Amino acid sequence: MKYSGWPNPGELVVGKIEEIEDFGVFVDLLEYEDKQGLIHISEVASGWIKNVRDHVRVGQTVVCKVLEVDKGSQQIDLSYKDVNEHQRKETIQRWKNDQKADNWMTIAFGEDVDDETYTAVANELIDVHGGLYEGFEQAAIHGHKALTETDLSEEEVEAIVETARENVSVPYVTVTGYVDLVCSAEGGVDAVKEALQAAEGNGEVGNEIDLEVTYVGAPEYRIRVQAPNYKTAESELEESAARASEAIAELGGSGEFHRERRTDDE
Repeated sequence: MKYSGWPNPGELVVGKIEEIEDFGVFVDLLEYEDKQGLIHISEVASGWIKNVRDHVRVGQTVVCKVLEVDKGSQQIDLSYKDVNEHQRKETIQRWKNDQKADNWMTIAFGEDVDDETYTAVANELIDVHGGLYEGFEQAAIHGHKALTETDLSEEEVEAIVETARENVSVPYVTVTGYVDLVCSAEGGVDAVKEALQAAEGNGEVGNEIDLEVTYVGAPEYRIRVQAPNYKTAESELEESAARASEAIAELGGSGEFHRERRTDDE
């Protein structure tokens, strides 16, 4: 869905070059309805320009900076040269993310979703998560919890979460640590088993967390955590080791958490 209003001076916009003239370049603004901007020849590149077509081509997708907006004359002045490579990449990625989010909205609510419903849902996600794409991303990671602060209906929340979980690729990070579990008391083997179950969370680890505990070599066990960010991953790793240590301590054993592997062989 495109914006119906006007861009603001200083804004970075994505456009497609429609026409090239000797005096400048006409650009169709892909994020705005029925809006076209002009890059004057002096804003195409720094220095003297012999041929505009040496710098841009028809059909090219470009990122431009909005210089001036004259609503009365329906004119939007743009600059191509004032956008650096970092800004270009970030803006193109944002635009691509917006396109993905627009497609997810269609999947969630149907191709015939009316503008009023689309806008209402989009505004809720933007208010809580800062963007439509970010809202779907958080729904994919945290499920229904990500939408508790919105005023969306249960049906709308369910549609977003289901669509997000099936279509959004979530960035994850992985951290690893180790815990030594020792119990010389009677029933020590069972004590270690209980401690490992506790380390794995006894089935209570959140859906956004992938936690795995594997045997390395007595008495050492590896804890591997995959989570949406390092803060969450580190927290889950430490909590997993703490659960294991507490569980085995209650059964007469001991547990010790460390970050580096101590056994020589896997």
